[in-house]
Order: sequence, then structure tokens, then C-alpha cells
Amino acid sequence: MMILKNEIKIIGFDADDTLWVNETYYQDAEKQFCNVLKEYVSPETASRELFKTETRNLPYYGYGIKAFTLSLLETAMTISKQELPQDKIHEILAIAKTMIDKPVELLEGVEDVLQQLKTAGYRLIVATKGDLLDQERKLEKSGIEKYFHHIEIMSDKQERNYEKLLNHLDIAPVEFLMIGNSVKSDILPVITLGGNAIHVPFHTTWAHEQVEDTRAYNFKTVETIRQIPDVLNG
Repeated sequence: MMILKNEIKIIGFDADDTLWVNETYYQDAEKQFCNVLKEYVSPETASRELFKTETRNLPYYGYGIKAFTLSLLETAMTISKQELPQDKIHEILAIAKTMIDKPVELLEGVEDVLQQLKTAGYRLIVATKGDLLDQERKLEKSGIEKYFHHIEIMSDKQERNYEKLLNHLDIAPVEFLMIGNSVKSDILPVITLGGNAIHVPFHTTWAHEQVEDTRAYNFKTVETIRQIPDVLNG
């Protein structure tokens, strides 16, 4: 993909697994959840049923820890045939609260890159999805909120959501660069609108965010976020 460097005015960053660790905590929580239900079903079955529940609940609850917790509880009740003991309900709620209390672990090189791009004159924004309170809390804990002139927490990240964002920012798609780890949420919608995008893979991705075939799309992929300034300066 040819990044139109001279046109770019605003750079948007996804948050979870682009700026800081996120999916790793969800996977750890899922393992704990499966352990809670081990007397009912195998870990594989519990994981499979949880994914079905999460997918079904996305239109109702959206993304984030609260939505995840509701899906955990619903899955547990289904697996236990509505007979889940109270102590196991408390265990599941404790798993969710532990996730909320996790420290924000910035990915390597993030703050250096933000500083470089801001110094270079780009306006930086966060464009992420999830629970408003949870994402605001993580931004505050992160210590990097000062680099961004706008924070956009979306209910979802489809073309119409980005279109609204660009209208709000009063820029054309060609003037926007999106950086993120999810091809489905961060890259393809922006490319389709005529914007620029750079994919920075994370070592693990939630199944719902995976895209099997991207051959019809032309976008730039880098190994680490540290390569972003070189791409823009090259």
C-alpha cells in the first residue's frame, strides 16, 4: 500500500493490543473460567460455548469487560443447566474484577513513537471500541493520554463509525492514518473509505477479530510500532 504521507494530518491509534496489552488478560480469564466449570464440561467445550455466547451478545452488550462478564455468567448458567452454585458465581465475578484491576502494560516503544509523531507535527487521536468507563480508566492509568488531542470510544468500528469520526474531525479520508492490530476493525473499514492504515500485529487476536482472506485489500503491515516513524519518513 502506498501511504500518502504528505496528505496525512491525523493519526489514529487503536488502544487494546496496539498501545497496551489486552487480549492476553482475556485469555487468562477464559482459562480461569473454564477451570471453574471443569466439573461440568471440558475446557474446550466451555471455551466453545463462551465464544458462541459472546458472538450472540455483541449486538446487545458490545465490547469490554462488562460485556465479557455477562457472557461468562450466561454461559455458566447454560452449561450448568441453570443450577450454578452461588460460590461459582462469585468466582466468575472475581475473575472479572481482577481484570479491571490489572495494571496498564504499554507495549514496547509506544511512548517513544507517540512523542516522535507529535514532535513531527501530526495530530494524534485514540480511536478504540469497548466499554466507555473501562477504556477511560485504562487511558488514565496508561500515562499517555497527554499525547492525544481527541479520544473516540466507539460502540463498534465499522465504516459508518469511522465516517462519523472523520466528519467530526473535519478531514477527508486521505488525510487520516489508522494504526491498529485488528485487520477487521482497524484496517479494512478505513481502507474501504479511502483512508490510510498500517497493521501492527499482536501475538494473539480474539477469534471474532480474525479475517481469513485479505487478498482483496492492499495495506501496509509492520512488525512493531517502532517502525511507524520510518514508514512515514521513508
